[in-house]
Amino acid sequence: MIMKGYENLINDLAPKRFGKRGNIWSIFLIVLIVAGIIAYIDQIIRGQEVTNMRDYALWGIYISNFVFFVATSFVGSATVAVLRLTNNSWRTPLVRIAEIISLAAIVMAGITIIIDMARPDRLLNLFIHARLQSPITWDVIIIPTSIVLTFLLLYFPLLPDLALLKKFFKEKRPRISKWYNRLALKWQGTPAQKAIQSKSIMIISVMIIPVGILLQTIDAWLFSTTYRVGWDSTNMAAYFISGAFVAGVGALITVVYIIRRVRKLEAYITDYHFDRLGKYLGLACLLYLYFNINEYLIPIFTATVEEEIHLNALVFGEYALLFWFSQIVGLILPLILVLNKNGRKPKAMFVIGLMVVIGSWWKRFVIVTPTLLHPFLPIDGVPESWHHYFPSLHEWIITVATLAMSLLIITMMVRYIPVIPIQRSIDELKMEKELDEPDVLKTEKKITS
Repeated sequence: MIMKGYENLINDLAPKRFGKRGNIWSIFLIVLIVAGIIAYIDQIIRGQEVTNMRDYALWGIYISNFVFFVATSFVGSATVAVLRLTNNSWRTPLVRIAEIISLAAIVMAGITIIIDMARPDRLLNLFIHARLQSPITWDVIIIPTSIVLTFLLLYFPLLPDLALLKKFFKEKRPRISKWYNRLALKWQGTPAQKAIQSKSIMIISVMIIPVGILLQTIDAWLFSTTYRVGWDSTNMAAYFISGAFVAGVGALITVVYIIRRVRKLEAYITDYHFDRLGKYLGLACLLYLYFNINEYLIPIFTATVEEEIHLNALVFGEYALLFWFSQIVGLILPLILVLNKNGRKPKAMFVIGLMVVIGSWWKRFVIVTPTLLHPFLPIDGVPESWHHYFPSLHEWIITVATLAMSLLIITMMVRYIPVIPIQRSIDELKMEKELDEPDVLKTEKKITS
């Protein structure tokens, strides 16, 4: 039986049925996904001519979207693993939300790569004709590995909560109680089970840090080994990793605020948590700003003719609006705002988080597209449209559908699993009560027992 003193806590944190707004939101996302599936089927039938990708802009929005998903997934791998290993107590209401975001993002990163292929059946060639010296082969290896580890990092700490929910819903909703029972894997909370769980989480946390860093590094190598203007840099791996911290923390702040408000979790996710996230985001932005200076400012003084053309297109030319938007709105303004204590309040942090996410997405577009359109050899003897790139309607619909799919995964997980660890919250509450009790009462309890 569940202890009566903790029923209110479990009731607050247990998954709830969707209300009207939740159902409308889910239907809206499903409609976007269906539209994307229809557009993708048409793309397979008619070929890549329905896109605006050509011989030069051969990656386009799909790859920039892929890089964004990979970056966002970093928040639930390296970040959460570090928080678990350091045993920070303030992390409790945030880690599971971060893990949910990470799993949704890395799954969609894998799907987006397939979408980018003109023929999805060619995915098999990456395994049949794999070459270990190719970064693409390592990408194929590291993404499934990251998916598995991210899932396990979410699932193993969830086992005690699934066992609690099995009891909690046994009379209220017997059908869902059976599902929780199956997923709980016969968890009883015995010392042996707790020891195995703790060790497993520790091992996965240690493993996922290098895997997360490798994932960002390999994606950076995919760019830097192509020997193109703007990507030919030894700075790319560190640049990608620091940018992933910014994108991931921005996504975490945004989702945490929405869940806090919709689920009315103000008592559990407090202003203190947003203050800490704000400081964390500020540190990430400072680090990313440093690598941006190395990436864009320093080459101004050493640029070759080709690099100068590329930099001019970013700073003053065709892509100047997107470049400065991503730099100012997605990086510089958030950094300035979080330095102020009022900027780290929940509503302000939500706006800042949105700015970071939108700026980070467009930053990936700016990283991918302009470089492809400024090769070392001039673009000659081709139609004028090949000199420029902007996604077609098909590309936009499919890209929006992938973003909607990631949000639907997050929505469904929030619907059926507790976003704040229940068992850990109960344990912390017990510890607080024990600390608050006078020594006399503690002695009487020991004598009575």
